[in-house]
Amino acid sequence: MSAQRMLFFNVAALLFAGIVLSGWDQVHWLLYLPAGMLVFAGLTGICPGLMLYRKLGLK
Repeated sequence: MSAQRMLFFNVAALLFAGIVLSGWDQVHWLLYLPAGMLVFAGLTGICPGLMLYRKLGLK
């Protein structure tokens, strides 16, 4: 496992911890998207957000 994938897992864990501590019914559904994308990136090594930014011309 690379350091980048471990970072994705750690950030996702912090987001989910914040969601749990705030209450599942109090958090807006949009906050689940970045957490889910980071879990996906950690599992597969493919980061959808990074791919989007690269397509927009950012490095």
